[in-house]
Amino acid sequence: QVQLVETGGGLVQAGGSLRISCAASGRTVTNYTMGWFRQAPGKEREFVATTRWAAGWTYIAEYADFVKGRFTIFRNNRENTVSLQMNSLKPEDTAVYYCAARQAAESRAYTEYEYWGQGTQVTVSS
Repeated sequence: QVQLVETGGGLVQAGGSLRISCAASGRTVTNYTMGWFRQAPGKEREFVATTRWAAGWTYIAEYADFVKGRFTIFRNNRENTVSLQMNSLKPEDTAVYYCAARQAAESRAYTEYEYWGQGTQVTVSS
């Protein structure tokens, strides 16, 4: 089993930056696909970014179009963590952000992830 705990959410003004992190325990997630998803009130959970292991000990990141150029996902294997650096935040980025993990290949479908954190609230004021 993998346990995931998100930290770092909060309130920020539009145009500001925030970094949220996810600490994994129970297993080493070096070769897991790690993802960030978000869910705003009344909306379905949506894909934000993933990072997956690729051949040659490299990682490939994928982003939703609405965060490309603003968000960066990165992982620290020594600490078994994955983080999301969010810049140029917009009010529409307000949501609960969830960290997720799966042993298989990259996926943008939240239903295909096996492990989830409890979520962290990100609120962007205008």
